[in-house]
Amino acid sequence: QVQLVESGGGLVQPGGSLRLSCAASGNIFSINLMGWYRQAPGKQRELVATITSGGSRNYADSVKGRFTISRDNNKNTVYLHMNSQNAEDTAVYYCNSQIVIWGRPYDSDYWGQGTQVTVSS
Repeated sequence: QVQLVESGGGLVQPGGSLRLSCAASGNIFSINLMGWYRQAPGKQRELVATITSGGSRNYADSVKGRFTISRDNNKNTVYLHMNSQNAEDTAVYYCNSQIVIWGRPYDSDYWGQGTQVTVSS
């Protein structure tokens, strides 16, 4: 009923920038919290950043000042602008959204399929 489709991953050099996008589609009534998580090889999935429907943002300490999360509520899309990237940013990045679908009075968690980001020279 709901799909999250990510795009924008790839290979970037240290100090470079990438922008990830995640578009939600389907039987959507509203979207509450949207966010990005990442999982590096051999590590647990961790929070990168979240943004509420009103625009309040929260960041992991490791990305503060380098990454910016934003969203376009008209397009049901969340973005992650990543600057000054380093090797520790290498991971699979997952989009997450708390979505209320038509006919259901509560939101549910939905995940994208993941997109690989590799920071390497």
